[in-house]
Amino acid sequence: MVPKRWARRAVTRNTIKRQIYTVSQRFGDRLPLAAHVVRLRTGFDRKQFISATSEQLKLAVRLELEQLFERASRKEEMA
Repeated sequence: MVPKRWARRAVTRNTIKRQIYTVSQRFGDRLPLAAHVVRLRTGFDRKQFISATSEQLKLAVRLELEQLFERASRKEEMA
């Protein structure tokens, strides 16, 4: 879920969603077959990420998602 209050521009929300799909595919074999919800907790400031499709934004999102999926896959391995 990428609410409008965290990423105002539709192009930014779509970029974030694409990053979610890409990273989740890489971790797909380590996670159980289920519906997973990824929810933003903080916003992406337009002043920091001027372009909605910039490599800086993509990298920031990708790094955060990789940490999240890595943590989720470790919890699954322990269970």
